Amino acid sequence: MDRNVFKIDKLPTVRRLPAYLHILRQLARCDEKFVSSAFLAEKLNIEPILVRKDFELTRVAGTPRVGYSISGLIASIEEFLGWGEDLDAILVGVGQLGASILGYRELMDFRLRILAGFDSDPEKVGTAVHGVPVFAVTRLEELLGRLRARLAILTVPSADAQNITDLLVSSGIRGIWNYTSENIVVPADVITQKEDLASGLAVLCVKMSRNMPSPL
Repeated sequence: MDRNVFKIDKLPTVRRLPAYLHILRQLARCDEKFVSSAFLAEKLNIEPILVRKDFELTRVAGTPRVGYSISGLIASIEEFLGWGEDLDAILVGVGQLGASILGYRELMDFRLRILAGFDSDPEKVGTAVHGVPVFAVTRLEELLGRLRARLAILTVPSADAQNITDLLVSSGIRGIWNYTSENIVVPADVITQKEDLASGLAVLCVKMSRNMPSPL
């Protein structure tokens, strides 16, 4: 598959897969065995044909008038997303946002394990936030060699983002989940994903303004 085609055409499907997984796990806990594309489509407010096309990407086939095997879907989606084994990570920047991420326990459902936090605030260093130990950011290079984490979550001030990124890359990090407003620069073999809260807010506000009744 051409990598650029995947980036453009398939990312909406990838973004929907965790939502499917959440619903499927709820059904599995209720001992349900099969699910229809129509049921999932209704839950996500999309068309059933889109659900079926999404599942084609994971090479899962349903049975007419029976539906999809829930356990089979869960296994296939986890395998496609690479969530079949634990993904060890560290977090840099234990401010309000960073602390919230450390406390977001549902990340563990996706096999993401945050092993350590790093911060420059001496009052935070040596503490634990939601059970995750916090170390001085000056120890990043030293401890990454021991922790062997592949992913870093970046929640530092934007002015520090590139310097911290350079340190992470030189210490062996291969993926960066970027929550800063900075467009960080990395080598071609390092993968980044930017979560832009301002862009999300902008989209929400535009949708709200378009949906508001006109003044009389």
